[in-house]
Amino acid sequence: MLNAILNRELTTVLRTRRMMFFQVGLIAVFVLLVMIRWPTDNRVTEASNRSQQVFRLFSYGLLTTMLLILPVFPATNIVREKKQGTLALLLNSPLGPFRIYFGKLFSILALAGILLALSMPAAAACYCLGGLSLTEELPRVYAILALVALQYSAVGLYISSRSNSIDGAIRFTYGVILALAVVSLGPHKMLQGTDSDLATYAEWLRCVSPIAALMPVLGAADVGGQGLLATDGVPGRFALLSIVITVLASIGTILRLNHTIFDQSRAQGKISDDQNLFVRIVRRAMFLVDPQRRSGGISWFVNPVMIKEFRCRRFGRLHWLLRLVAVCAILSLVMAYVTTSGTLDWEVSEIGGLMVYLQVALVVLITPSLAAGLIATELESGGWPLLQTTPMSALRIVWGKLLSVILTLILLLFATLPGYIVMVYIDNGMRSQVERVVICLAATAGFAMLLSAGIGSLFRRTAPATVAAYTTLIAICAGPLLVWAGRDAPFGHNTVERVLIMNPVAAPLSVIRAAGFENYNLIPGNWWFMGLVSAASMLVLVFRTQRLWKPR
Repeated sequence: MLNAILNRELTTVLRTRRMMFFQVGLIAVFVLLVMIRWPTDNRVTEASNRSQQVFRLFSYGLLTTMLLILPVFPATNIVREKKQGTLALLLNSPLGPFRIYFGKLFSILALAGILLALSMPAAAACYCLGGLSLTEELPRVYAILALVALQYSAVGLYISSRSNSIDGAIRFTYGVILALAVVSLGPHKMLQGTDSDLATYAEWLRCVSPIAALMPVLGAADVGGQGLLATDGVPGRFALLSIVITVLASIGTILRLNHTIFDQSRAQGKISDDQNLFVRIVRRAMFLVDPQRRSGGISWFVNPVMIKEFRCRRFGRLHWLLRLVAVCAILSLVMAYVTTSGTLDWEVSEIGGLMVYLQVALVVLITPSLAAGLIATELESGGWPLLQTTPMSALRIVWGKLLSVILTLILLLFATLPGYIVMVYIDNGMRSQVERVVICLAATAGFAMLLSAGIGSLFRRTAPATVAAYTTLIAICAGPLLVWAGRDAPFGHNTVERVLIMNPVAAPLSVIRAAGFENYNLIPGNWWFMGLVSAASMLVLVFRTQRLWKPR
C-alpha cells in the first residue's frame, strides 16, 4: 500500500508536460556548461583546472535548481489534497499516518533522485577531464545535495500540513528555505572574529545553510569569511543539523495527519467592555489606525480596486505592513550602529552591501506573492465576472491592482532609508553612491513587480502563477551570480560583466563598491535591461487583461 501512494504521487507529476520540458531543459543546461569549457589541447594540468572550475559551477547550479524547483512539490502536496477532499479519503483508509507520510516523502525524494540522475552525465564528463576524485568531491557533493532534498522535502510537507491555501504554502516554504539557505549566513558574517557566545551560536547557525557546507567541499573560500578562517567540520555539522530538522519536521507532519487537520477553531476573544480600564483606553487610542474598524465610503479620486486589494488580502492589512516596516527599520539602524560604534572593523561599503542584500531579499520574497496572483486569483475565485459588471475599464482595474503593490513596496523601501541616512552622515562622500543605490533598488522593485504580474497573468490559478513568478525572478537574481562565482576561472572579466548587467542584485552592489563587485561597471546597462523587460511585462499584462475582459 505504500507503493500505491508512491506510484500515485509519481505518475501524477511525471505525466505533466511541464515536467518533461523541465527535464529536457535541465539536461541541455548541463551539457552546454560542459561544452563551453571543454579543453581543446592535451595539457593535463589545464584540463584538470577546467574540470574543477566547471564542476564547481555545475554543483552551485544544481544546488540552485533544487532550491528553486524542489520545494514546490512538498509545499503543495498535503494542502492540495485537503482542498480537493482526497486527504479525508486517505485518512479514512487503513494506511495510517506513517505510510501516508512516507509514501509522499519517498515520492518527492524520487523526483529529487531523477533530478540528480540527470546531472550525472555532466559530472562524469568533469571526472573524465581529471582533477576530481570518486572518493572525495563527487560523493560528498551528491551526499550534501541528497541531504538538502531530504531536509527541504520534510520542511515543505510540514508547512503544507499547516497551511490552508496552496499559494500561502508556497510563499511560506520559499521564505523558510531562503532563511535556511541564505539568511542563516548573516549572523556569522557580522559576528565572526569576536569572542562571545553569540559568535558561537552564529557559527552553528551558518552550518544550516547548504551553501556553507558545499563551498569547503569544492575547495572554495568560506561563505562571508574574512581572513583565514577554518572551514573544517562545516559539512559534518550541516549533516547533523539537516537530520535533526528532518526528524523534527517529520514528527510534526505525522502528528498532523489525522482528522484534527481539518479543524480551524479560533479563540472567541473578549468584548471590549469586559476588559480592564487600561486595555480599553489603549484599544480606543489604537482604534484610530485600526484596519479592522468600520471605514467610510471610498472617495471618487481613489481607485476602488486598490482599496479592495488592501482590505481583502491578508498581507495587505495595515498591521502586517507596520510590523514589516518596523522590522526593516530596526535592522537597518542596527547595521548602521555596528559601523558607528566600532564594534567590528568594517567599512561603510560592507554595511551598505549587507543592507542591499537585505532589501533585495525582501523584494524577491514579497513581490511575487503580491503581484503574481493579481489576475489569477480573480479568475480562480470567480471574482473576475464581478469586476466585468462594474463600470470600470480593464486598464483602471490593472492600475488599481498594481497600485496596491506599489504602495506596499514603497513602504518597504522607505523602511531601510534610516540606515542609508546614517551612512551618508558618517561619510558625506557616499551621497552620490547612496542615491544611485536607492534608484537601483526602486528599479528592482518595479522590475520584480511588473515581471511577476506579467508572468502571473498567463495563468488561471494562483499557485502555478506564484511558482512561475518565484522561479523566474530567483533565477534572474541567482543565475548570473553563478557566473560571477567563476570570475577569472573559467569566465573572463568581460563575460562576467555582460552577464551581471541582467542581475538586479549586482547593480547596487557595484555602485556601493561591495567586495567582489567593485571592478564591474553595470550602470546604466542594468537600468536599460530592467526597463525593457518591465515594459515587455507591462505589455503582456495589459494584453492579457484586455483579452480576458472581453465577454465570452
